[in-house]
Amino acid sequence: MAYRWTNTLTAEDVTPYSTFLNRRQLMAGMAAGGIAGALPMAARAQDGLEPNTFEEISNYCNYYEFGTGKEDPPRYADALTIDPWTVRIDGLVDKPGDYSFADILSQMTLEERIYRFRCVEAWSMVVPWNGFELADLLDWVGVQSAAKYVAFETVLRPDEMPGVSRPVLEWPYVEGLRLDEAMHPLTMVATGIYGRDIPKQNGAPMRLVVPWKYGFKSIKSIVRMSLVEDEPPASWNVANPREYGFYSNVNPKVDHPRWSQATERRLGGGLFAKRKPTLMFNGYEDEVASLYDGMDLQKFF
Repeated sequence: MAYRWTNTLTAEDVTPYSTFLNRRQLMAGMAAGGIAGALPMAARAQDGLEPNTFEEISNYCNYYEFGTGKEDPPRYADALTIDPWTVRIDGLVDKPGDYSFADILSQMTLEERIYRFRCVEAWSMVVPWNGFELADLLDWVGVQSAAKYVAFETVLRPDEMPGVSRPVLEWPYVEGLRLDEAMHPLTMVATGIYGRDIPKQNGAPMRLVVPWKYGFKSIKSIVRMSLVEDEPPASWNVANPREYGFYSNVNPKVDHPRWSQATERRLGGGLFAKRKPTLMFNGYEDEVASLYDGMDLQKFF
């Protein structure tokens, strides 16, 4: 790689742990005040609310393999077996094979990264992730010159995942990055949050984090990575290409068809915190804009 990313965020920027996953109680509290329905997700902040327990703070998330309700993943994800865990790395690589999670970790340089992270509902947060650069893993297995993309696949176990009985998406869940995106030093395979292992409902034992893209690009519970020549399918893009582009870059000039993405509110900034303009590439424009030189970012969104 030409360079390593230099983090400019500090501990002062980090979204408090109690705020990071505390959305269920936040929404309940605002609804009790009669204003939840009038405010976007971004505005439902934590002022005056007590923090949740560890069990509660991870109980409001998306993982459709366990159900479409926000509380379905924590309700059912405990059935997911994550030890042992094997990841198949194949396609255009020098060392294809089935690698145990433990073997992968033993070869990687583990570190903490503080990233600004944004989901599509117009709110953002700053999260300390634990893990390693995806580029280090790809370098380890040896990427061949013909490879142009990395395709990812989530585990599919119908006996452990009740949500896959419904055709919400095509299963297994899949995602993809262009190779230069995958090799960028910002792109991370996360294995922990706040120094703790990622809970099963949040994508244990390993998930993708690409901080200049929308959160739905962060595939969970990865069991396969394939180096390929052609653009691979991505589940949300396949399901609804009008709403979800393959690239999924944060671009304030491209609104989601059902809401504006021009402004955002920082989760944890207070209920009446002023909305701020959404930053191009989620604030990482200096680091990643060159990846898209010459591309129409409203067409390739």
